[in-house]
Amino acid sequence: MFLAVDIGATSVKFASVGLDGEFTSEVGQIPTPYPCEPTRMVDLVAEIISRFDDMSVGVGFPGDFADGTVIQPGNLSRVAGFDSPIDPQIHAKWEGFELQNALRAATGRTVRVVNDAAMAAIGYSDGVGRELTFTLGTGLGIALVVDGKFTRIRDVGAEEFKNYGTYDEVLGEFSRAQNPEKWRANLHEAIGAFVTEFAATKVHFGGGNARRLPKDEFAELEIPVMFNDNNGTLKSVLKLFADEINN
Repeated sequence: MFLAVDIGATSVKFASVGLDGEFTSEVGQIPTPYPCEPTRMVDLVAEIISRFDDMSVGVGFPGDFADGTVIQPGNLSRVAGFDSPIDPQIHAKWEGFELQNALRAATGRTVRVVNDAAMAAIGYSDGVGRELTFTLGTGLGIALVVDGKFTRIRDVGAEEFKNYGTYDEVLGEFSRAQNPEKWRANLHEAIGAFVTEFAATKVHFGGGNARRLPKDEFAELEIPVMFNDNNGTLKSVLKLFADEINN
């Protein structure tokens, strides 16, 4: 079995997953604590890990992340959640923070951390073509898999979208709740632009707001569009540890 932890700007979800890809525990969920300094998140995730027997752990992080280190923390550096301002001091503490090593040291477990959209993309991928994954939740996540191999692209959440605000702000849950029609229109425009930019041959959607869209949404893209289970990010932990499983 493997333990999957999905850190979000609203909540932290977790569950153990068997080799058959099915959950072997209930999916747990804890509100993301704010203010959220790195040490506070490490303590929370370490406490979650301690609830489970010794097993390898895959963690999805909701910001720009590479080689075990936080590049940008996304919404975790906000004072009190998504609709609050960024705390510059907390933001600075997250930048360059070696989260993967910190979790390994705190738990004594084998821990692998990746961007949460990357974790979802790895799980959803069928290994053919240029697969672009979007996670629709508190903010917007984006990741690319090319012929079954994760390919790092920039994290777009904090980028500006047409001077309306950041992609996280314009395409996240807060905007959807305020004006669903405008949210959908902006989503179509943004997704179309990203599909063109990254020459995608297939699109995957995940995250809590993917379920709000009908299965024929984005027919104008004229490429396959797949809507995935909201828990797909957790189940993708098996692909994150494929090398360990196959040896």
